[in-house]
Amino acid sequence: MISTYKRLKRRRDAGEIESGFTLIELLIVIVVLGILAAVVIFALGGITGKSTVAACQADAATVSTALSAFNNLNGGTATTALMTGSLSGGPFVQSWPSNTGYNLNLTAGSLYITAGTVTGLYTAPNQCAGA
Repeated sequence: MISTYKRLKRRRDAGEIESGFTLIELLIVIVVLGILAAVVIFALGGITGKSTVAACQADAATVSTALSAFNNLNGGTATTALMTGSLSGGPFVQSWPSNTGYNLNLTAGSLYITAGTVTGLYTAPNQCAGA
């Protein structure tokens, strides 16, 4: 084994063998990249939950505003006419928001929200915290 090492060293010193990375160096680089990838994935894990809550808040606020505008213009409670535009003002909501983390329902002219295990009349954006 020592003779092989000396022979390879002589060939490398003579310029016959190009130097490269050893297996240990490559393994260390792969391990470091794996650790960095794990840190990034862990850091991004909370962002997806926050984006669902933000989407729920935005959708609920938009539908709530459309519901108020519809009721003010038509003097009544909103039904499916909110989307179809069968009364004055045209469709107030082009498409009903849907997402896997929350659900918005229009029942008896009121907006109800289901976020996680909580269901109730929509009154404020903080109801999306369970989404």
